[in-house]
Amino acid sequence: MTEERLYIYDTTLRDGQQTQGVQFSTTEKISIANALDTLGVDYIEGGWPGANPTDSAFFETAPATRATMTAFGMTKRNGISAENDDVLAAVMNAGTKALCLVGKTHDFHVSAALGITLDENTDNIARSVRHVVAQGREALFDAEHFFDGYRANPDYALSAIQAAHDAGARWIVLCDTNGGTMPAEVGRITAEVIAAGIPGAHLGIHTHNDTENAVACSLAAIDAGARQIQGTLNGLGERCGNANLTTLIPILLLKEPYASCFKTGVTLDGLVNLTQISRSLDEILNRVPMKQAAFVGSSAFAHKAGLHASAILKDPSTYEHIEPSLVGNARIIPMSNQAGQSNLRRRLESAGLKITKGDPALARILDEVKSREAEGYAYDTAQASFELLARKVLGQMPALFEVKRYRVTVERRKNKYNQMVSLSEAVVVVKVDGEKRLSVSESMDAEGCDRGPVNALSKALVKDLGQYSALLEDMHLVDFKVRITQGGTEAVTRVIIDSEDGQGRRWSTVGVSANIVDASFEALLDAIRWKLIRDSNG
Repeated sequence: MTEERLYIYDTTLRDGQQTQGVQFSTTEKISIANALDTLGVDYIEGGWPGANPTDSAFFETAPATRATMTAFGMTKRNGISAENDDVLAAVMNAGTKALCLVGKTHDFHVSAALGITLDENTDNIARSVRHVVAQGREALFDAEHFFDGYRANPDYALSAIQAAHDAGARWIVLCDTNGGTMPAEVGRITAEVIAAGIPGAHLGIHTHNDTENAVACSLAAIDAGARQIQGTLNGLGERCGNANLTTLIPILLLKEPYASCFKTGVTLDGLVNLTQISRSLDEILNRVPMKQAAFVGSSAFAHKAGLHASAILKDPSTYEHIEPSLVGNARIIPMSNQAGQSNLRRRLESAGLKITKGDPALARILDEVKSREAEGYAYDTAQASFELLARKVLGQMPALFEVKRYRVTVERRKNKYNQMVSLSEAVVVVKVDGEKRLSVSESMDAEGCDRGPVNALSKALVKDLGQYSALLEDMHLVDFKVRITQGGTEAVTRVIIDSEDGQGRRWSTVGVSANIVDASFEALLDAIRWKLIRDSNG
């Protein structure tokens, strides 16, 4: 069977930046563009040059990519020629090989928003596209509100995109701008557009996720014949986001009938980078990755129930729809008081701890897990802490360093501007390499803001750990969660810390105490010890 070419268009840097709370710097946009190129997408939409200083600066310094770098803008304004429209000129001057111009295809928006006639709008679309093509550039036309417009006035919606196609647009992109169209209707309308004379090989699909159907709608358009698919990494985008490429791309490469019918710029070798790229984007955004995200989430291949884990040991396909490594993810067997021995053995093996079936140590580890969870610990999410607990029970916990004592102070005072500020300071004494070492650290960051007592403890602890200090230079905390597990005077605090290192590894640790700082310090110690053991063992 001959595979058809399917083109992947990423708009993370433009439409993804419409996400509430997201504002990429130029440096961050360059980093994301390079990651997208490594993944293998066909188009990278860099932004709207002239709309803001960051986007303009990006196109001035945009990296050389295999993917076609694309600038975004709008069709020319009414009453101004395409050659004399300064807004369109800014997009043209970005110097990209491709330009994507957005225009109205819903008659209501033409009349109410633009305040011009339908014929004037169609003429503006055609003249804008012709101007781009005349300059030897690839033209894409984003048909804004197309599906709503087609329902209201199909003849006009079709005439608008036909004008762009006849003017030489390489791609006509059908946009579900409001995100309310259902998959079956997207498929039907896309098929009708093709039947009306716009070839599927020139049709793209751009969906939003307001009904949690963006991925399904995109696939419906592909099923109907569209051959370009647009979306964003991690589903970023305005309101509820855009079609999620970290879901769509593995579906297209690994799921039938798409895997057999289509070829994309993303190869199986490139797909292995998907999880790391997804998490790197969250790191840039200072967001915690969604654990339940399809394919790339840390829980996407987690098997908590003992029955599931037992079956996974025999054949992973019993409870997994793909091999996790295909997308750069990993199988996790969480530990909890629901665990059975098969679950436990699988988890120990993944940590490099070999133990035979029926070994009495298995029962001791399970008893310890259940006992500690009764005290408030939670090991189904804190995998690293579980591994350390198991090592202790098995007598395989190396003596890395010993904390002799620590102290944390928090001072609140007025600064020279008469503002109330806080400052945390930590003192940690450890015994390492046969000698005691005392380290002191404050929690002030580069901007002069207090990052809190746990940050001060973390900095003091890793400040002088002798032979281990170098191994911890690329480690940092990415999330900190606190929960009170009991109420009243006997309240117990559980702290879970998520850590990450330069290799892209992410791990979770847990600490429990009546004192939130002490619980935090316990989780922090586990995080450091897990990192040292993993790196020491290669």
